[in-house]
Amino acid sequence: MTTDKIRDVPLSDYGKASSVPSAVNQMMTDFAVGFRDDLDINLGVGYVNENTIPHQQIQDACEAVITNPQKYRAALNYGGAQGSQNLIESIRRYHLDNRIDRTGGNITEDIFNTRDIVIGANGATSLLESITHLLPTGIVYTADPMYYIYCNDLHRKGFSINAIPEDNQGLQTDILKARLKKLGSGKERIRFFYVVTVNNPSCTILSNHRKRELVEIVTELSYGLGRKIPIFFDNAYSELIHDNSVELMESAFNYDELGIVYEIGTLSKILAPGLRIGYLIGPQGVFLNSIIQRTSDIGFSAPLINQEIASYLLDNNIRTQIKKVNDGYRQKAQQVKSWIEELMGDSVQACSGGSAGFYYYLTLANTETDSKSDFFKYLTRTTGQEAIDGPAGNPHPKVIYIPGAHCVHPNGDMVEIGRRQLRISYGFEELTQIYKALKLMQDAIESCSEIY
Repeated sequence: MTTDKIRDVPLSDYGKASSVPSAVNQMMTDFAVGFRDDLDINLGVGYVNENTIPHQQIQDACEAVITNPQKYRAALNYGGAQGSQNLIESIRRYHLDNRIDRTGGNITEDIFNTRDIVIGANGATSLLESITHLLPTGIVYTADPMYYIYCNDLHRKGFSINAIPEDNQGLQTDILKARLKKLGSGKERIRFFYVVTVNNPSCTILSNHRKRELVEIVTELSYGLGRKIPIFFDNAYSELIHDNSVELMESAFNYDELGIVYEIGTLSKILAPGLRIGYLIGPQGVFLNSIIQRTSDIGFSAPLINQEIASYLLDNNIRTQIKKVNDGYRQKAQQVKSWIEELMGDSVQACSGGSAGFYYYLTLANTETDSKSDFFKYLTRTTGQEAIDGPAGNPHPKVIYIPGAHCVHPNGDMVEIGRRQLRISYGFEELTQIYKALKLMQDAIESCSEIY
């Protein structure tokens, strides 16, 4: 039989959009092929540093869980859709009593008693993905530069992104108010707000003042539309505020009179990404119930053994672990910043980050950074010039980063400047490799023909 007239598998609109890899997906995949450990340098990957993962404590926690079936019941079996009650109680205590001062949040028990906690199926990302399935398509507001991975997913699912430029305090609320006013009756299409409190890619820390303003704006908008508009605060990096001069971060729950605030947390950055523990805290009600059912539909919450290990770790010496993590990133941030200034100097027009998380977001003075630029080709050794690229079978060391063009909204206010921006991670690679990468970046700038 011939298959010439047989059509391919029909796809949904989302399936069609997903059949083409995103720019970042394709870039990272292309680079990963043939990546050479200890030679090529990956400043694009968002991995945590291996030295921050408490390997021995995780092993000890696993043993403690397995040998205490009375407390950690059936830990190697299926769990419930909402998550381990042990872990839920541990997270609750962590937020109320056991969080370090820098990210304490000032949440009272009265506030927390009106909220509930749901554990995601596969880290915080699975909860973000569930939101896109449970809310109707429409307009989503976020900051620019934006968390490109989630915003790309929103786009594939049919949402419209309205990205508001940030300054050194986060999303600019005056611009947001003007945009909302201009939207007029189009406000009916607004579905939710998504704000990363320590922004990825820029690592700009959302100030408490801006956070309060955002909740007030969305509360007023909800009253005007006659329906609740949820605002999701993604706290993925909020435990990694390692600059002691930064103001203490408050929880947005303190400003929430209407029950529209949800906070998304993760243990990936302070414990281990491989545990796949993400959680959502929010008002009890139909939306949280729908999140729980969605989690059930896609295979229950994270593996129960991982949840119980995480519960044990939260209950035992979490302050010491967080201090160790932040001390390590603080030292790396300070060293990398000094090297950026030393090696790249006037080539860098602006630099954000270094106070939290493990990214710096650079704006170059006169050099474009997108995946078609001479700068990118130099660092990935794809110029076609053997003197730069090295031998075909054994190219010179490569450096990968995230171009700013992938991080700014393609129709937003930051498109032009985004072409000269890049995100670099000082998390995964060790300092010796980061130094080499920064030196190669300056070499790339000096060799570029794209000076304008």
